Amino acid sequence: MSSGQQVRAQSAAITPSGEPSDHERAPVDRVRALFDGHRLSPGQRRIAQYLIDHLTDAAFLSITDLAERVGVSQPSVTRFASSLGYSGYPALREVLQPLALSAVAGTPEGREESKHNELQAAVDAEIENLENVRRLVANTTQVLEIGRELARSVPLTVLGLRISVSLAEYFAYAARRIHPDVRLVTRGGSVAYDALLQSRSAGGTWVLAFAMPRHAKETLSALRTARSAGLRIALVTDTTLGPLVDEADVALTAGTGSRLVFDSYAAPGVLAAAILQAMADADPERTQARLEEYEQAADKHGFFL
Repeated sequence: MSSGQQVRAQSAAITPSGEPSDHERAPVDRVRALFDGHRLSPGQRRIAQYLIDHLTDAAFLSITDLAERVGVSQPSVTRFASSLGYSGYPALREVLQPLALSAVAGTPEGREESKHNELQAAVDAEIENLENVRRLVANTTQVLEIGRELARSVPLTVLGLRISVSLAEYFAYAARRIHPDVRLVTRGGSVAYDALLQSRSAGGTWVLAFAMPRHAKETLSALRTARSAGLRIALVTDTTLGPLVDEADVALTAGTGSRLVFDSYAAPGVLAAAILQAMADADPERTQARLEEYEQAADKHGFFL
């Protein structure tokens, strides 16, 4: 008889779907989309991140004020707009302003909703993070492709350092039930260096890396080691810009809850589970066989109540 986990693996199989329409995407996500596919310099990434983080204000700033707030020169702002395909910053601003107004209209203040206490506000922020993940997976093509690639990589290396260890451990623990060789790396420096080189030498082709804020320099070092060794990188992180994303072949973003003393990771956790489902879908027969084998061993040894 199939276990509950086997049944869920079958019933939750991901069905390919199309791209979400523009009106289904949050204003900030639409701003991020303006920067996708463009190689930006460090200074340009700072401008882009400022526009994302302060959309409702930044979209109405003059080029002088924007440059001053970001800490770059006015020509840098002009070159930034040109690199995105606009004639100059005024043309880019014309695109940003309707998105900023839409963002204002969608806020609790814009809807004149009642005030929440701090804990409710933290939950509301996580709900918004989950909504963003929902929009991210509206088109299932990307997550299905990543699942197939990770399933084919034997061994598969899962990397998570410092605060990202818990996400990497969760993913590796679950992935081992459906994948023959999962290698977990939770220490940086020479330990990560050796593990990544050994994984590549053993035939591995991919690394799945988790990088939540604050982003550790040793994570960037590990990603560069992986790339130099010939491994491809799938990155789960909270931002669409920055040196970590530049090193990745594929980057999937999921925001962290940052309204409390310690961050919370509901959205990255759901995204990780979606990638696991995509891996299971990549080879259903192997998935079912391995889950059945695991359940039989667990029952034989009395692992569970």
